Amino acid sequence: MRTVYRQTYGAAARVGTGVVSRSRRVAASTGSTCRLAAIPSIEGAAVNNPTSILSGHNHITLNVGGAQEDYDFHTEVLGLKSVKKTLLYDGQAPIYHLYYGNDVGEESTLVTTFPFRHAGLTAKKGSGQISVLTLSVPESSLDWWRNRLEEYGFEVTPVERFGEKRLAFQHPCGIDYELVGVADDERTPATHPDIPDEFGVRGVHSISCSVRDMELTDQFMQMGWGSRMVEGDGNATRYEMGDGGPGAIVDYILEPNREPGSWTFGEGYVHHCAFSVDSLESQMAVKLFLEGLGYTDVSDVKDRGYFYSIYVRTPGGPLFEATYTKPEHFAIDEPRDSLGAQIMISPQFEDSRQELLAQLETIEY
Repeated sequence: MRTVYRQTYGAAARVGTGVVSRSRRVAASTGSTCRLAAIPSIEGAAVNNPTSILSGHNHITLNVGGAQEDYDFHTEVLGLKSVKKTLLYDGQAPIYHLYYGNDVGEESTLVTTFPFRHAGLTAKKGSGQISVLTLSVPESSLDWWRNRLEEYGFEVTPVERFGEKRLAFQHPCGIDYELVGVADDERTPATHPDIPDEFGVRGVHSISCSVRDMELTDQFMQMGWGSRMVEGDGNATRYEMGDGGPGAIVDYILEPNREPGSWTFGEGYVHHCAFSVDSLESQMAVKLFLEGLGYTDVSDVKDRGYFYSIYVRTPGGPLFEATYTKPEHFAIDEPRDSLGAQIMISPQFEDSRQELLAQLETIEY
């Protein structure tokens, strides 16, 4: 059963200032409502909460299996463009980092992957992870997409959540995917010879996170991550940030009896989701604010070549990232008209390019 929440604040709250007063939720439904923790009340203090500037998804990163099967899945089956081929910036073992999105790799269209099969690293799916990646497609295209996926041999299951019709299927390595039909997603799809523009993937719609408890997660999302709770549907709760809508949605699935899953690198689960900030100053403000709330494991700023990142392990387990995209973005090391044309080597491997590439699975593209 769906429950819609309207979030209101007392007179002390001012739009865009982050001043927090007592919050209250009003549930509008025809039946019982799910019980969720309210944001802790902060009375008599002006709290500068910079996390309200988190505008939505920047990219989502998966630990996958084979590089070729991943490349074929995203570019051939789903019709995304390969906008960058590089290597993982962490560690000393060479691991691909593959980026897919629309033709220019705009924020919120990006899915990125680490293929770990050649390294022999596997992971366990479970709670405390991002469990489902949902991509947005035009509402009228769902039947077309079901036929296409089944022609490629994927098992497709129609599902509905939050009143939205979806097609559930799996990445070849077992990660759960969905296509959700959206009537008014105006993001530009990638161009693909076999996929009409009116059917193309618009970008990331939402992520679904599996957690064993919602109380601390709710506090984190509303106080620490600049989000608002907007709706419940059975054991699922929806949060939005920024302007809301596709590309700015995080859903949580309450699964108290599900065993915890992996947090380390390894094939078969979603590693993290990144959310956009508008400047390095805003990113640092988010870091300091989270640390002030007691989230002391927020990472230092990491230079990822095309953007700057900070990471935080959320109370329920999923790993989130606040990301500032460099002005040059993917054109920092390749012309915009030939993005993804060659493998770009991350800094720690620059002096041994051929030796390292010889250790990796060859990708035909």
